[in-house]
Amino acid sequence: MPTSIRHLTRENLTSPLVQISLDLTNNDEALRTAAVAVESGVDWIEVGTPLVLAEGLHAVRALRKEFPEHPIVVDLKTMDGGYLEAEMMGDAGADAVIVMARAHEATIEAVIEAGERFGMLVMGDDLAEDDRVAACVRMEKLGVGMVIHHIGYDHRNKHPELGLSPLTELSDIVAATGVPVQAVGGLSIEQAIRCPEVGAPVVVFGAPLAIDGKTFSPASGDLGRVLTEAAERVHAASIHYPAAV
Repeated sequence: MPTSIRHLTRENLTSPLVQISLDLTNNDEALRTAAVAVESGVDWIEVGTPLVLAEGLHAVRALRKEFPEHPIVVDLKTMDGGYLEAEMMGDAGADAVIVMARAHEATIEAVIEAGERFGMLVMGDDLAEDDRVAACVRMEKLGVGMVIHHIGYDHRNKHPELGLSPLTELSDIVAATGVPVQAVGGLSIEQAIRCPEVGAPVVVFGAPLAIDGKTFSPASGDLGRVLTEAAERVHAASIHYPAAV
């Protein structure tokens, strides 16, 4: 069954999707967690950055083999060497890779070129940008197929008093862009489920629902039950894109 999500658009993304972020540090835990997630109704599987660092291409190949019908997103956070990094993941079976808005435009263009060759969706991440709306607009103009509005782990933890959340600017980014938008960074289950209502219909569940944000190991508790309930609510949600002007 084809897993390509390269040509995803707001027009053909008419129902919300659920993505599990495997921010783990070994393949055994990643495969076990992914199995629970898939059984619970998750649509996309993300090879999180810790797993990329720990297991690299081995993680992508293992997940591709075990879950041949699920799109695999690889959170490379590419800053340079864009074509090579994306090419390696495409060869291993990735369906999407992530490049940073802070990368040089030549790097973003190189990742996009590799995406075209290997049929991958290229997702652009606005982490640490001063003007996130402008960064997302720039990435769309360069050719990324989806933008990720991302409030970073360290940023949030350094300033807990600020209550930093991607929901703050999410509607502005959705309104300023025409490609699908995803919001990540410290969202609770309830907040994540609200994302389709703001026009960000690919909902990510990672820490603290599925992953312990301090140890980067599987979270305690009944992950299957909690994730099943969350996925059902996301799938039942309505997507509200801003009206065309």
